[in-house]
Amino acid sequence: MASFERTNPRFALCGLNCCLCPRYTTEGASRCPGCGGPGFSDIHPTCAVLTCNKKRDDVEFCFRCGSYPCRKYLEQGAYDSFISYRRVQHNLDEAAADLAAYEAELARREEALGELLRDYNDGRSKNLYCIVANDAPLDELETLIDSARSLSGDLDLKEKARRVRSEIQALERRLGFEFKLRRP
Repeated sequence: MASFERTNPRFALCGLNCCLCPRYTTEGASRCPGCGGPGFSDIHPTCAVLTCNKKRDDVEFCFRCGSYPCRKYLEQGAYDSFISYRRVQHNLDEAAADLAAYEAELARREEALGELLRDYNDGRSKNLYCIVANDAPLDELETLIDSARSLSGDLDLKEKARRVRSEIQALERRLGFEFKLRRP
């Protein structure tokens, strides 16, 4: 596949929030640059959405395609990969309504994830934090961050992470939702 570059690799052509994926936040050789970021074509040479895009309208986002919403979005898959796909349709619909507002929301989610990873990751919580940053309602995510900030500076990192995970479990109960990837 020829080189593929986009102006905003943080938010994928297909509606995934690349900047909230564990591979995007990884350092080193396994880091993904996001959809259309530098080296993307080397990492994802057979992206089905990109192939479809090149055959059709060659647009920046699927919601700008003349065939959107196509079968891919109307028959959403039951499984996730590195990141949750549950909000893809919502993400694209929100971005279609007001791309600038969606990008501002995504920036807030990315900032929250950065804080969770920097200040409350004990080495076992990264995937969970990425899913929460992606799938939680934004107001709940920001409430979680505020609660995490209130933890005592005297606590060690493992205890802070344990308490944040406990807050996430309480959020799951309140929302009736599990923050985990759907696997076969």
